Amino acid sequence: MLVGFVLLYVGAEALVKGASSFATDVGMRAAIAGVTVVAFATTAPELAVAVLSGLNFGETLGYGAIVGSNIANIGLVLGVSALITPLEVSDETVRRHLPFMILAAVMFVGMGADGAFGRLEGALFGVALVVFTVVLIRTSDPTESDVIEGMDELEESDDDDAVAVDGGVAVVTDRLPFRLRDVAFLVVGLLCLVIGARQLIQGGRTTLYYIGAGDRFVGLTVLALGTSLPELAASVVSAVRGKDDFSVGNVVGSNIYNILAVVGVLVLIAPSSVPAAMVQTDFPFLIGVTGVAAALFVARGRIGRPEGVVLLGCYGLYVALLL
Repeated sequence: MLVGFVLLYVGAEALVKGASSFATDVGMRAAIAGVTVVAFATTAPELAVAVLSGLNFGETLGYGAIVGSNIANIGLVLGVSALITPLEVSDETVRRHLPFMILAAVMFVGMGADGAFGRLEGALFGVALVVFTVVLIRTSDPTESDVIEGMDELEESDDDDAVAVDGGVAVVTDRLPFRLRDVAFLVVGLLCLVIGARQLIQGGRTTLYYIGAGDRFVGLTVLALGTSLPELAASVVSAVRGKDDFSVGNVVGSNIYNILAVVGVLVLIAPSSVPAAMVQTDFPFLIGVTGVAAALFVARGRIGRPEGVVLLGCYGLYVALLL
């Protein structure tokens, strides 16, 4: 289990590093990069765990990892990040990204309320993911400050590849608009994630089964926390460095991809049932904590330390209910 945790963390760090550098090279805005490239990269552990669980160990583990991870992303990741430094929530996140996070949670809970997910639901998740991606691309409009920020980061790079940013679009003075080093990070990260996910699943199940825990508890705790480590690491580091857009956007984007991409893929591969206990307890809590986060985003426009305490309290209550 510990080997799985380490490999997931190392793999996610490599994936985030490669993905974020790639986004900078091609001139993506911080808010867009946070909610797309970085968020999708940090969602890779959930995808690996969910698919491997669904195929080899049972769908309860996979769904538990997804639900638990989304709750942990809001309660634990945002809560800890806000305690480190208050997080400003951009208007773009509230207007364009938050509705999709709410939609994803409502779709997941609504479609799974009958206790099963079929390939039709998986296809609908895929359609929603495509719509989300199209909206992001069509509404992306780099500003001068974003371009300057991207140029500053490129100038600080010790890489020999010359990349200039013109109007938010990367203009490559060599052959490639990105660095091969970033591709290497992506490949190594993916390999570590797949191996780490398998080790975490096997180790977590065996360890907790000795104390009488079932698949639902294992998925919602050990696997969920393990797969949320990348989001926690990425958001905390971003908060320390004052990159609020990355901290908030990473969580919002991860919660969207966890459902639309991860559940969509899992259901298309292996349609399955949902445990009654998850429908009765975990689904309502997912909607509740998503609603709390949405209310804070809209009403306050920021997540300060008091709000961080509230979010951590919500997560603590959820863990207490599981115990």
